[in-house]
Amino acid sequence: MSEPKTPTPTPAGDTYKGWVFKWTNYIKGYQRRWFVLSNGLLSYYRTQAEMGHTCRGTINLATATIAVDDACNFVISNGGAQTYHLKASCEVERQRWITALELAKAKAACMQAESDDSGDDFSPSSPPVPPGQGGGSQNSEVQSALRTLGSKVEDLSTCNDLISKHGSALQRSLSELDSLRMTGEAGDKIRQVTERATLFRITSNAMINACRDFLALAQGHSKRLQKALQAERDQRVRLEETLEQLAKQHNHLERAFRGAAQANATSDNKISAGPGKGEASDEDDDNEFFDAMEEAPEFITVPADPRFHKRSSSNISGFNSEMCPDDQSLNEEPLAMNPESPSQELVPLKKRRTRISDKPNYSLNLWSIMKNCIGKELSKIPMPVNFNEPISMLQRLSEDLEYHELLDKASKCQSPLEQMCHVAAFSVSSYSTTVYRTGKPFNPLLGETYELDRRRESGYRSLCEQVSHHPPAAAHHVISDRGWTLRQEITVASKFRGKYISIMPLGTIHAIFERGDNHYTWKKVTTTVHNIIVGKLWIDQSGEIDVVNHTTGDRCHLKFAPYSYFSRDVARKVTGVVTDKDGKAHYVLSGTWDEKMEFSRVMQSSRGENGTEGKQKTVYQTLKAREVWRRNPLPEGAETMYYFTALALTLNEHEEGIAPTDSRRRPDQRLMEDGRWDEANSEKQRLEEKQRSVRREREREAASQRTSSQSEEAVEEDSLTDPSLKSKFYYIAASSRCHFRLNLLSRLFRLFFFFCEHNLSCLPGAPHNSYQALWFERCEDQITGEQIHIYKGGYWEAKDRGSWEGCVDIF
Repeated sequence: MSEPKTPTPTPAGDTYKGWVFKWTNYIKGYQRRWFVLSNGLLSYYRTQAEMGHTCRGTINLATATIAVDDACNFVISNGGAQTYHLKASCEVERQRWITALELAKAKAACMQAESDDSGDDFSPSSPPVPPGQGGGSQNSEVQSALRTLGSKVEDLSTCNDLISKHGSALQRSLSELDSLRMTGEAGDKIRQVTERATLFRITSNAMINACRDFLALAQGHSKRLQKALQAERDQRVRLEETLEQLAKQHNHLERAFRGAAQANATSDNKISAGPGKGEASDEDDDNEFFDAMEEAPEFITVPADPRFHKRSSSNISGFNSEMCPDDQSLNEEPLAMNPESPSQELVPLKKRRTRISDKPNYSLNLWSIMKNCIGKELSKIPMPVNFNEPISMLQRLSEDLEYHELLDKASKCQSPLEQMCHVAAFSVSSYSTTVYRTGKPFNPLLGETYELDRRRESGYRSLCEQVSHHPPAAAHHVISDRGWTLRQEITVASKFRGKYISIMPLGTIHAIFERGDNHYTWKKVTTTVHNIIVGKLWIDQSGEIDVVNHTTGDRCHLKFAPYSYFSRDVARKVTGVVTDKDGKAHYVLSGTWDEKMEFSRVMQSSRGENGTEGKQKTVYQTLKAREVWRRNPLPEGAETMYYFTALALTLNEHEEGIAPTDSRRRPDQRLMEDGRWDEANSEKQRLEEKQRSVRREREREAASQRTSSQSEEAVEEDSLTDPSLKSKFYYIAASSRCHFRLNLLSRLFRLFFFFCEHNLSCLPGAPHNSYQALWFERCEDQITGEQIHIYKGGYWEAKDRGSWEGCVDIF
């Protein structure tokens, strides 16, 4: 066993370390452990390397008892809860540990008693610093020195008590040795005398070391106090010289003022006008001059160079504080949208609803549904609304604007790298609503639209349209009065992987800012729905996002860490790095996709140690992290309202003047929101049958133009098409009564409908979609080269006119 780092015991409060054997169990016996005694606490570790992260056990010596078994063994216990059976390598080593433990125990008991009686002794006793006097730091230094010296005095007192105790025991042993007759007990008594003499020697050495430390500290603090006193004297001399100079300047200004007053009095005698105007004019000139002097630092130091502004550690608010004036103007902007009509400012904003009908507690009668499905064509089987939530996929897509203020702030940024931080936070914020939302939105009908007009409240207008049904695709376009545009076209692909379903959104999101003409693009990550078969459904986001600024070449790489039971990281973690076109890192983003995101300015980067995969990690030295986004709390009672957010509660609210194809007019969705699920299922089946008839008519027209057409009837909203799955459904319906529990069957039934809805529309043989969108046109994206739908205009003009001749009747 190696010797402890400190060869002799040190006073309590210092650290005493060393290897000691600890009893573990009857199989392994005594095992070598690294013990650390510090501040009245005895802790142990398996190795020295574990000191930084893993402590195997700690015992407080203030209430512990220390007992000696034999020459090398000793026991430490705190009353039964914790007991350490320890074994030293030799008797002298054991005595060193016993002395150190007794010192630490006495000191810990003394500190605990003082804390119980009088609390903190130093804070009340420190005299207050008179106002106007410097020297607060020196006062705290003196108090710290007094506390340290007092601690050393207490150590000396403890050592004195221990010396008296061991000396008395040694005297008793010597007396017994003198009176002892030469019997067989002589060897034991002589060994006891030797042991106590060794203990006395060790304790004496400890006292000598404590005295040496006390003397060294006293000498060191004496030198510091002398230097502090000399510094105070020098500062007083400098203050006296400064006051003398100020007095001279004051006298000079007084003489100059008297001379100017006499000159003004002479000139006033020659002017017929009263002196009041002249004096007022001079006073105004002085006010203007001093006002300009006060505003000068704000214009020079704060907005001149944002990079150096952020470099200052005293600026606590940093990036967010620069946006405060913008945020204030954004909140006031809806009341002054049209300055030419003052009466518009008096019109109050529309009060949005904050509640919807509570979700009814309907049990899903699977046997009744499956009995009605047997013998029917799969294309006639609708998916019940029990698995849905009362909004459409178009409305769910509009929920990305929950945190539109991130784009508002980004449009005000001077630096494109700072703008990138807000855009990256916006890309993460769209997932914050998916934590508890396990319900499936309604699939939009072909040609269905949804508008979200928040121009007066938030300055933006949003329009979505279902532009394709095979595969399902929705186009989205948002225009804001605050200098940004957002557009996207999203198609969903999914894969069933046994216990979970992976949902992969396809398509690119574009954000364009007027200031700087910055054009950003990114894609969505994979959404995973776990426990499809057994267990409680829960959702996770995983993958990587690259937010690219195609104007400047800046890039932000975001990584969504998948959930792992064995990971020590926080769940739903997101990390990212913002780099310029040369690959140099400027900002680091971190947080969770369901709670908040923070960013830190990178001051320096370097290569660190190798990671688990052999790759060399990059170490970023950053400033203090600052929050850029935080999730809004859910409304009260959200658990009974499908866990909708404040924005989601208003998405299906009645609006005047909307298009006939708007999702708010969809009857089955409205009935489900009102809690009338049976009627909603019937209405849903009617809409699907109407959609099928329209699709068949469209196919007949297309077939007349083709030479040979063997197209099959396609799946419309929430319907099933693949004939090969028909036998699978019969098998489930026939055998599930015998092989599955009801909750397991419910998951299988849900999985069956989900798989059919999201995948069968893309099966081979699906007819070509010849539908032409009404408000969007198909073209090639100049940035990505993809074939997408872009808003061609005309919707808001048609709404202003109240003319919807081009809209078909889909409901």
